Amino acid sequence: MSRRAMEQPRRITDSFPRRRRGPGRPPGRLKDKSKKDKDKDKVQVKVRDCPRAPSQPPPDPALLEMLRRFDLSWEYGPCTGITRLQRWERAQELGLSPPGPVRDALLEHRDNPDVTYSLWHEYEL
Repeated sequence: MSRRAMEQPRRITDSFPRRRRGPGRPPGRLKDKSKKDKDKDKVQVKVRDCPRAPSQPPPDPALLEMLRRFDLSWEYGPCTGITRLQRWERAQELGLSPPGPVRDALLEHRDNPDVTYSLWHEYEL
């Protein structure tokens, strides 16, 4: 038999350097983390602070439904990380013909964060 026929097939892990295990550590186990290291591993979610105007009446449910449909319409591009008005203006510049009533509502209620920000405004790109 040829030497090549006797060799085992290559594995994806063969391309990575092998790590030596220290004495007393069983294979596949990492050393125990200290409390300080565990605290570093905690994931912190960044949430933007939305300016809240004091004592604003809630917007009309029909208006919020129209804006929700605008948020869910992917034909006007992504909406994460920007305001609804920024998205509307970008869609207009790209010739995507966003609905005019959405822009009118956004300009009329520009001080209300429930209207200004999309469903995904807290996510960052």
